[in-house]
Amino acid sequence: MGVGEMAVRERVVRMSVEQPLWRALTGYRVMTLLYAVLVFAAGRDRYERPAIAVAYLAVLAVWTLATLPKVANAASCTTRFLVADLTLALTGILLTPLADAHAQSVDGPTLPTIWTAGSVLAYAIKGGWRWAGVASSLVAVANIIERGHPTRDTVHNVILVWVASIAIGYVVEVARASERTLARALEIEAATRERERLARDIHDSVLQVLAMVQRRGTALGGEAAELGRMAGEQEVALRTLVAGGLTRPSHLSEDASEGAVVRAVETGDEPGGTAGPVDLRALLAPRAGARVTLSDPGAPVLLPPAAARELAAAVGAALDNVRVHAGEEARAWILVEDWPDEVIVTVRDDGPGIPEGRLAQAEGEGRMGVALSIRGRLRDLGGTAELISVPGQGTEVELKVPRPPRDARGKAGEK
Repeated sequence: MGVGEMAVRERVVRMSVEQPLWRALTGYRVMTLLYAVLVFAAGRDRYERPAIAVAYLAVLAVWTLATLPKVANAASCTTRFLVADLTLALTGILLTPLADAHAQSVDGPTLPTIWTAGSVLAYAIKGGWRWAGVASSLVAVANIIERGHPTRDTVHNVILVWVASIAIGYVVEVARASERTLARALEIEAATRERERLARDIHDSVLQVLAMVQRRGTALGGEAAELGRMAGEQEVALRTLVAGGLTRPSHLSEDASEGAVVRAVETGDEPGGTAGPVDLRALLAPRAGARVTLSDPGAPVLLPPAAARELAAAVGAALDNVRVHAGEEARAWILVEDWPDEVIVTVRDDGPGIPEGRLAQAEGEGRMGVALSIRGRLRDLGGTAELISVPGQGTEVELKVPRPPRDARGKAGEK
C-alpha cells in the first residue's frame, strides 16, 4: 500500500461516523450498569432471593468493566464477544423470576433492566440492521418467557428495542456505504494528484529531451534524421498518453475513469473497469501520432474485451510493418468503420508497397509476422485480414471482426 493510500485510509478512519457510536455505547453500558444496581438497591426488600440478584449483578459489573475495550471499535467487538454479551443479558432476564417471585405479577423490572438494550445495540453497530433484528428478537422471546405471557409493558419495551436497534443498524450500514464511497473518491483524488506530478516531471524532462533530439536530428540529417523522426513520434505518443491520463478524452463515455486509455491498452478492460464491452477507439487512440492519422466514428465502437484487444494488437502489428518496411517518410492512416454485423479497421500507408510474391517468400523463410501477428489474430476471432499492395502505391490491410449477436452483447454489458 502506498503512502498516499495509507493517508487516505487514515483520513477516512478519522472522519468515520461509526466511531462516535462506539464511544456512546461504552458510556451507555456503564450508566445502565449503575442504573441496574440502583434499581435493585431501591427495591431490595421485595426480592425473595436477593442473593441471586446480588450474584448476577456482581458478574454483570465485572463483565461490563472488563469488556469496555471490546466496545471501543468494530475490530475489537468480535462475534464471540457479542454472543457472550447477549447470553449474559438473556440469562439475567430469565433469572429474574427466581430472585423476585412477584416480578411476573407486578410487571417489575428485570435484573439487567435497560442494560440489555446496550447488548442489542452492539449487534446493530457491528453487523447492521439484520444482526440487530436477530438480537432484539431473542430478547423479546426471553422477556415473554420471563413474564409468562405477553403484557402491555413487555410488548411496548420489545417494540421499542426492535425499532431503535434496527434503525441504528440501518443508519450504520448507510454510513459505511458512504464512507466507502468517500474513501474511493479520496483515493482517486490522491491518484490524480500523483499522476499530475508525474506528468509535470515527464514534461520537464522526457518530452523536452525528445523534442530536442527531433530538432537536432532533423538538422544533422542522415541517420540522425531517422533518430529525430522516431523521437518525434515517441514525443507525440507520450504526450497523448499523458493527456489521456489527466483528462478524459472526448470520445470516452462519461463513466470512464481517468487514465482509461492506458489501462485499456495494457489490460483490455473497458474504461469503466468492468468486464463488459470495450470501446475500440480507446485502444487505438494511443497509436495515433505525427505520421499516423486515426479516423473513427463519433460513437463508441463496442466489442468484447478479447476481440477488441486482439484487433488493436493486429493494428499495432500492421503499423510496425509500416515503420520497418515503408521508409522514413511513409505515413499511415487508420480508418475504423462500425457496421451492425462487423467492425472493419483499415490500415493504409503511402510506402513503396510489397513486391509480388514477397509475403510467400517471407513465410517460407520463417518470417511469419503478417501471417501470425495479423492473420492469425483475426482468424482466432472468426474474422479476416486482407492485404492489398501495389508496388509504388503503398499497402492496405483490411481487418474485419464479426460482431456477436445482439443478445450476447446485451448480456456481456450486464455482467
